[in-house]
Amino acid sequence: MTGPALSGGPALPDGYALREGADAAAAHAYLTRSYWAEGISLDTVERSLDGSFCVSVLYGAAQVGMVRVITDFATFAYLTDVYVLEAHQGQGLASAMLAYLRAYAPLQGLRHWTLFTHDAHSLYARHGFEAYEYPDRLMVLHNPNAC
Repeated sequence: MTGPALSGGPALPDGYALREGADAAAAHAYLTRSYWAEGISLDTVERSLDGSFCVSVLYGAAQVGMVRVITDFATFAYLTDVYVLEAHQGQGLASAMLAYLRAYAPLQGLRHWTLFTHDAHSLYARHGFEAYEYPDRLMVLHNPNAC
């Protein structure tokens, strides 16, 4: 599901626009080669987008970045599938998507935002994320064969 380009959001370089929603085929093209979702099926990407709130970055008509949030819009949000295509990195696009989400009215007042990252700690720290104070309270159920 994709919406029109947003106005009034964070400033972006010329030619770029933010929109609510995401293009499943474009997201799949990146996610299937990412370290966290390598080989993920298009069907799984479509279902994941259907059950999430997404923001994406367009360059012209092409989706070049995305962030997906799984949330109840009341107490909790899980930030996942954050990417910007390599040719468009280094221009503040991921930061613009995160700033949009942090300012988005229906996501205000949540008790917890969580995420997993292998290599973008400094990006998320700039947006207020920090290591969890009580890691002994956090548990996961991981199924590496699911996709």
